Amino acid sequence: MALDLTAPPAGFLAFWREKHVSTLTTPRPDGTPHVVPVGVTYDPDERLARIITGGATTKVCHVRAAGPEGARVAVCQLAGRYWSTLEGTATVSEDPARVADAERRYAVRYLREPRENPSRVVIEIAVSRAMGNLPQA
Repeated sequence: MALDLTAPPAGFLAFWREKHVSTLTTPRPDGTPHVVPVGVTYDPDERLARIITGGATTKVCHVRAAGPEGARVAVCQLAGRYWSTLEGTATVSEDPARVADAERRYAVRYLREPRENPSRVVIEIAVSRAMGNLPQA
């Protein structure tokens, strides 16, 4: 079921605040999907999903390989029969303020500080579409 990002349902917002492991799907250079588990946060006001990770990871390489316009990606999370997917364009930022903001958001959602990582970057996804089967708030 497609969701209206201009007026997202309360159940959708609650689901993206709960502690869930998600998957990130990025395109490999040959176009096939690369799917890995990630922690992700979502800011509905900015329509921005954030993933903190090491700068040399395969997922970061895939996003960077797409060029300055970014890569089309999807993040998905599920809990039993409930699920939600965010689709959008991903870019990578090394900006210390953006990385710190993403780390802070991660700590709030996952109830723990991220481990120390001097090569950390943030994958930022400008969300353009959302869908899911979600509990009613």
